[in-house]
Amino acid sequence: MIYLDHASTTPLRPEALEAMLPVLAGTFGNPGSVHAAGRAARAALDDARERLAVRLGAEPRELVFTSGGTEADNLAIKGAAWAGKARGHRIVSTTVEHHAVGHTLRYLEKFGFEIVEVGVDRYGRVDPDELDAAITDRTTLVSVMYANNEVGTIQPVARIVERVRRHKGVLLHIDAVQAAPYVALDLGNLGADLVSLGAHKFEGPKGIGLLYVRHGTHLLAQQHGGSQERHRRAGTEDVAAAVGMAVAYELTREELPETARRLRRLRDRLQKQVLAVEGTELTGHPRDRLPGLLSIICRDTDGNSVVLALDLEGIAAAVGSACTSGSLDPSHVLAAMGYPDEEARGSLRLSLGRTTTEEEVELATEIVPRVLQRQRAAASTLAPIPEGVGV
Repeated sequence: MIYLDHASTTPLRPEALEAMLPVLAGTFGNPGSVHAAGRAARAALDDARERLAVRLGAEPRELVFTSGGTEADNLAIKGAAWAGKARGHRIVSTTVEHHAVGHTLRYLEKFGFEIVEVGVDRYGRVDPDELDAAITDRTTLVSVMYANNEVGTIQPVARIVERVRRHKGVLLHIDAVQAAPYVALDLGNLGADLVSLGAHKFEGPKGIGLLYVRHGTHLLAQQHGGSQERHRRAGTEDVAAAVGMAVAYELTREELPETARRLRRLRDRLQKQVLAVEGTELTGHPRDRLPGLLSIICRDTDGNSVVLALDLEGIAAAVGSACTSGSLDPSHVLAAMGYPDEEARGSLRLSLGRTTTEEEVELATEIVPRVLQRQRAAASTLAPIPEGVGV
């Protein structure tokens, strides 16, 4: 199989697995226990947190381990919204957020929160000035993704931070789950109050992520029980997963410049061949986008049918977010970017990762265009008979 769906998830990195095995096999204690087994687990957990903090430019106490990016988004948005409810109830976001953010906002709306979603341009970018204009004296939180998981567009984060910081008391949440493998995050200098990450996007284990909570930021816990994670997220921590996440992120950051250069080159080679197919169009920003992500629409095709056809040819691809897999509704991201439903249904996402090889991309440059052409040809033979024409 040629795996071109790294935006959905990545394979567990061997070095991360190697670091996790001793913890899984021997360091079984509860990190909250005071005996020797518990202290050993606590030491491993603290070490993982400190290593991540160093690479992220944060303080260890500012990192909250979660079950993944979705929980990190939920904790950031719900926690900040309820903490600031007495001062205001307005939350500002965009129309292209991941469902972990969008659905959380819809949930809060049921409790009287005012949700304002600022639109984007044809490339999926939000205008920082429009975001700024949406902030009122009743706004307590702004939530914007760093890079889009479907089309790869990178938002003008520095300008967004500058606009939000003009408003005293307004918190800024950045969903960096998709960006983390390819952007050199420095959370201490980023200017955001809350930042979400998920380990499985950068070859760490599934089921763990983290939320950066800038020191001094008031947040109400959304999961209750014990006093873990400084009372911000109850539940016994997954020590082995934290260790694997730390190792995977350390290696990701060390290799980031070279990985980004190589993926950009391979993606551009694939993009050239795919866009040579009639009826195709690049979606997302042509320049400010994640290095390994190629997102297109192919008119007169159905994206799900294309993905199944590619699977039969040995290529794993996607129509968009894995969280909406199987849905018959067109992408809300493409809709927000102005694509009509009939075009959005022809979406295809090919996402490369660190383990993608030159040989795999070379094969993909032959297979993907052929499949797209075949799907378009099949669609044309099934075109409806014009009204009034007999058979």
